[in-house]
Amino acid sequence: MRVVKLGGSLFESTQENFFACLAHIAKQTTPTIVVCGGGEFADCVRHAQRQWHFSGVCAHEMAILSMQQTAMMNQNLFPVFALLNSVYSMPFPPLAIWSPSIEELNSDSVPASWDITSDSLAAWLANKVQATQLFVVKACEVEANTTLDELAQKGIVDAQFPHFVKNAPYNVTILSASAFLNL
Repeated sequence: MRVVKLGGSLFESTQENFFACLAHIAKQTTPTIVVCGGGEFADCVRHAQRQWHFSGVCAHEMAILSMQQTAMMNQNLFPVFALLNSVYSMPFPPLAIWSPSIEELNSDSVPASWDITSDSLAAWLANKVQATQLFVVKACEVEANTTLDELAQKGIVDAQFPHFVKNAPYNVTILSASAFLNL
């Protein structure tokens, strides 16, 4: 089992690459759970929080809902993928798009913070499903040999991602959409 995180920024900046990544995954035989970032939906939450000053916990849960919206939309566009609503839904379908559960994340004490985005949640998921590989696909180019801490400092992955994958029992690969499509 592998987890592939397709960033919301990838969807916003290059829809063709986002859809090409989903089509690429669908053609492969490796069991895969796709994690979609919240994209524009999460951006709306950020904007609304600045305007209305609601709590970080509320913003976190709304951001999870944005990931659910993106998951539902992409599963509808690519029905070959099942919609996975729970990490406890065994056995997993061979191709799935994860719609994260607020309750499951809260019960596992995942902190409510903008320092934790779908990057870290994909790592959390990879741990839960005992994945062998985590791919984090980004809209930008990712320089080879850049450390996770450097990627976090540059804002390529979220600030907590290095902590979520520390001592991970799976391989972590962060790469651009074009690099992923060439795998």
